[in-house]
Amino acid sequence: MPPLVIMLQGVNMKTKAIRLHGINDLRLDEFELPEIREDEILAKVVSDSICMSSHKLAMLGASHKRVRHDLSKQQPMLGHEFCGIIEKTGDKWKDKFKPGDKFVIQPALNYPGEDGRPTLWAPGYSYEYIGGAATYIILPKEVMEMDCLLSYNADNFYMGSLAEPMSCIVGAFHAQYHTTTGSYVHSMGIVEGGSMALLAGVGPMGLGAIDYAINNPRKPALLVVTDIDGKRLQRAAQLLTVEAARKNGVELIYVNTNELSNPVDHLKFLNGGKLFDDVFVFAPVKPVLEMGDRLLGRDGCLNFFAGPTDTGFSASLNFYDVHYESHHIVGTSGGNTDDLRESISMMNEGSLNPVFMVTHIGGLDAAAQATIDLDKIPGGKKLIYTHKKLPLTAIDDFGERGKTDAFFAKLAEICDCHGNLWSAEAEKYLLENAPGI
Repeated sequence: MPPLVIMLQGVNMKTKAIRLHGINDLRLDEFELPEIREDEILAKVVSDSICMSSHKLAMLGASHKRVRHDLSKQQPMLGHEFCGIIEKTGDKWKDKFKPGDKFVIQPALNYPGEDGRPTLWAPGYSYEYIGGAATYIILPKEVMEMDCLLSYNADNFYMGSLAEPMSCIVGAFHAQYHTTTGSYVHSMGIVEGGSMALLAGVGPMGLGAIDYAINNPRKPALLVVTDIDGKRLQRAAQLLTVEAARKNGVELIYVNTNELSNPVDHLKFLNGGKLFDDVFVFAPVKPVLEMGDRLLGRDGCLNFFAGPTDTGFSASLNFYDVHYESHHIVGTSGGNTDDLRESISMMNEGSLNPVFMVTHIGGLDAAAQATIDLDKIPGGKKLIYTHKKLPLTAIDDFGERGKTDAFFAKLAEICDCHGNLWSAEAEKYLLENAPGI
């Protein structure tokens, strides 16, 4: 079905959007968008996946670092993992972007402020008229000027929504660094052919990291993935198999540390008695971070990937090893535009397939509460179709709902044909048959 393009000349458009009004005060508002300026673009959002960062935004409200306005006067749209269609371009961009083009956004704009330093302002946090949890949006000049509006040519939208979280993973891998013996030159990236541990690594972002670790050109030889949830570990092992990793030259081992009296010694044993070159921590939990520190070998790099909500979050690290063992610590929050391009390219060629990150589907009417409750809802990514009215529903529950709802019965049938995963076929059926918001 060709994308619907609505051309408006000199007419304001109404939009529906989830906006931040205060701490855990998210509202589905309907309001008019202004006519776009010559350096702006009007766009239709089709899909948006909910990020834990949006949950943290809801928890913190106006105190979040990326909120820049008085919330009593201006409320930012939520959502930054979105994919859609360009509807209308301002004159400045008419030769580069066309109505009907699909797009994705790199929300980490790093737009320079008055002092010339990059600001924290980003779609989904800081802007009145752009966010993924909306029907229609206005892309401000900053997005295009920073080359953060990227074309997306696949036959679906949901993978476009997953490109941004995957770019965060890509960026984290590129941010790792190690030293070059005898010099002060850093070698960027993970140790190729080295050992890597992903701690608390079978959540949605951890799954993406496993996928990238075993499929990108720069691979570890050993990849140990830990968690304390047996069911999540089992699902990860079914989706990203030890056999598939081995074919790509990676020895993949899943470990339930909840079953071990001494996880550090066991993980060292798996690595031939050695410590690890690269360690990623996917949960803002003090004991997990401290375990990561104890697993780090000489010239090792620890990436604290999980962003805490507690501004005073801290953990004990061994600074003797920082000095004598050349330990490095990195924190990454988001990727850059090159990381997003790499994600899209790998998905297009089939070497990355992050669809397994998606476990729930919903409409825009479900997005506010799902964002607030995100840390309490099991599973992976919650994918929202912004022009639809649907309860947030786990793919695993489609069959049960389908006993009384023909729409969900058909979705269950389609997903069953795709290994109980979301797909372009399921998305097409939803877009054509789900009720509008």
